Amino acid sequence: MRLTIFNIFLFISIVNNAQDTLNLSDAIAIGLENNYQIRISQKQLEIDKNNNSWGAAGRFPNISFSVGGNGIADRYVDPSLLYLAQEADSSIAVNTQQTLTFTPAINLNWVLFNGLAINITKAKYAYIEQLSMGHSVIVVENTLQSIILAYQFALLQKEALQVLQEVKDLSGDRYRYIQSKKEFGNAVTFDVLQAHNNYLADSANLLRQEINYKNALRNLNLILAEPVDREYVLQDEPLSVDQEFILGDLINKIESNNRTLHNQYINQEILKQNVDLSKSKLYPMLSLSAGFGRTYTGLYGDVENYLWDNNGYRANANLSLSYTLSNGGNVRRAIQNARIQEEMGELQLEEMRQALYNQLFNTLEQYNIKRQLLHVAEQGIKSARLNLQIAEEKYRSGAISSFNYRDIQLIYLNAARDQLEARYNVIDSYTELLRLTGGIITEYE
Repeated sequence: MRLTIFNIFLFISIVNNAQDTLNLSDAIAIGLENNYQIRISQKQLEIDKNNNSWGAAGRFPNISFSVGGNGIADRYVDPSLLYLAQEADSSIAVNTQQTLTFTPAINLNWVLFNGLAINITKAKYAYIEQLSMGHSVIVVENTLQSIILAYQFALLQKEALQVLQEVKDLSGDRYRYIQSKKEFGNAVTFDVLQAHNNYLADSANLLRQEINYKNALRNLNLILAEPVDREYVLQDEPLSVDQEFILGDLINKIESNNRTLHNQYINQEILKQNVDLSKSKLYPMLSLSAGFGRTYTGLYGDVENYLWDNNGYRANANLSLSYTLSNGGNVRRAIQNARIQEEMGELQLEEMRQALYNQLFNTLEQYNIKRQLLHVAEQGIKSARLNLQIAEEKYRSGAISSFNYRDIQLIYLNAARDQLEARYNVIDSYTELLRLTGGIITEYE
């Protein structure tokens, strides 16, 4: 029984630990599910889907139900009793009568033709739905890029923490080594103090880096919409990116896959629909209105008292054709303004295309340069690590001074930082190229 309980607690502990681990795929899944901007864009897409209907465009008639009521109260004296009352010198009886009229009706109003405005409006709603879907894709792309960069930045801070821990351990070993030499009279107090100061400086740098790492994890939690105090253990290794891109292929991908540019094309179609919608007001409008109702009347009084009675019904139908002969040129003015807005949209489209091309050229050039810098940094860290190993042997043999050994130690630390920063910069430019060319979603699908 004890063994069974122990196994249960061990299983629970393993499950809890597994829940706290996080790889990049899990981070993307969590972020896409929890991100507030994605959820907001999905709600807006639902609204635009609901609006994309023939009913919202005005294809179907409006049917309404109405109820009318009227009440009349009369007080009168019977003429046949007036003379008798005067002869008998008595009071005159006053009669009361209430008449109530109740009229329910059903009315129909239907626009049969208004210059194809209904079809144009329906097409416009379809484009608006596509535009909303495009905005949702942009939000997903931006969120993906943010998650990837936040995760990689946290890994960078984690590796930097390991480097600083390594440097601190080396400083600690040197400090203990100097102390042991002083005990045998082979080192002076100055050497011990210098080694101790270096060890304290490296310890302080390690503590600062721990703060940087925790802040990076909190920023990742913020992007994932997770609780700020949630602690994850990052599992994945940093991305290794060394892909070559061809400028012509990237330009073709921008034209076919860039969602921002695609949304602008859709917006241009909406502007064209606005022009056609303004032109539809040049045509006459044909509408049908019809109604059906019944009238019920009830009479209550001192003389007569009977319940509701059906007094008849009414039915009407009206087919009207209206055409605006002149309204101060408002229709022509609206058409002209819609055409101007369409021309403005074309200019904005060209401006956006030029801006995207410029951004693509800059990002591709930066990506290629950052790849070269990463290669240089990787060679530098290899040389610095080997130099540190040789320096440690020379220092223990007395071939170099403690000052020279410390300088080599700092060179290794700076080379490690440069290598980590260079690798993150390559990932940053790489994900930006994927986003610009519309491939970041398929890459991390």
